[in-house]
Amino acid sequence: MKTGISRKKINAARLSIFSNSFLILTKLFVGIITGSVSIISEAIHSVMDLLAAIVAFFSVRISDNPPDKEHPYGHAKVENVSGVIEALLIFIAAGWIIYEAILKIKDDNPVESLGLGFAVMMISALLNVLVSRRLYKVAKETGSLALEADALHLKTDVYTSLGVALGMALIWITGLHFLDPIIAMLVALLILKEAIVLLKKAFSPLLDASIAKEDIEIIEKYLYSEKYKFHNLRTRKAGNQKFIDFHLELPEDTSVKDAHAICDIIEQDIKNQIPYTEITIHVECLEN
Repeated sequence: MKTGISRKKINAARLSIFSNSFLILTKLFVGIITGSVSIISEAIHSVMDLLAAIVAFFSVRISDNPPDKEHPYGHAKVENVSGVIEALLIFIAAGWIIYEAILKIKDDNPVESLGLGFAVMMISALLNVLVSRRLYKVAKETGSLALEADALHLKTDVYTSLGVALGMALIWITGLHFLDPIIAMLVALLILKEAIVLLKKAFSPLLDASIAKEDIEIIEKYLYSEKYKFHNLRTRKAGNQKFIDFHLELPEDTSVKDAHAICDIIEQDIKNQIPYTEITIHVECLEN
């Protein structure tokens, strides 16, 4: 049975699928009517967003499944794999857009129905603002990398849609139709930058990189403030899950019951400050 958090993540991913499907059909239709490669490039961008949303949808359904015999640490890294796939899709989209823009420069055909193109891009920007805000909100509440990646897709789409809308306005004012493929290439460069950021963030946990420096500082500050002696602090992240382990030094006369109670307190205090954590503490009883 899915938890409330899981349902919230799934519903957010489903919303992204619906909004991207609508935008693909709208942009593609208007792009063909106007002959604008920048609008068609936006349709391609939305196709990548849709594929990313589908990947995110299935990844959040799987990532919250409990640990099993084959996956004793859970399935959270599915979201990291999802993020890597989404980044690769963006690279493909950017290459496709640049290719189409170069062909458009060679053809030099004028863009028609500039007003319609402008209106569609503004509607696209507004819709993506609303959906990306929702995704970011749920991603922050649940620690979902897949939803954060999907929100990043849509946030970039907002900027590119506004850029294309501005291009439509400039073409109407100046009559310089070569601006259309140039704007399309600028869109491609923006989403390439997005892909690099996303790929780095999603791929790093697959190599068991440590959690954020800020979280490590929280752990160390807490342990020092409570006068605990510790060493060998190690951390790693998988999806929204953060794994922490360290050696705790206690006096040699500490009973097993007391040591267990101390560890329980430490685990709960850290979890209160850093959500979605799994903590393993190795107790060492040292001579007084």
